[in-house]
Amino acid sequence: MRPVPPIVQQDGPDVLVTVHVQPRASQNQLAAQLPDRITLRLTAPPVGGAANAACCAFLADRLGLPKSRLAVLRGETARRKLIRIREAEAAHILARLRSR
Repeated sequence: MRPVPPIVQQDGPDVLVTVHVQPRASQNQLAAQLPDRITLRLTAPPVGGAANAACCAFLADRLGLPKSRLAVLRGETARRKLIRIREAEAAHILARLRSR
């Protein structure tokens, strides 16, 4: 069994965040929080990259960052996604995810 990587990790000047996305939800929300997993319920369908765009937009809003700093690094067609947040600190991202 492979070891599970941390949910939020520093990667040089960037931060990598692993999220689980549930598309076609009734509303956009952060359903499960740290330390076990980050689950995002999104209204967007998993068609044509709509859920990926909604995922980045939701996280950017939640973290108070511009959408242009977030990108799906891995998992574009999967529910489990690895999101790169450019020029960020893991401690700051963790604090913002835990707040609200």
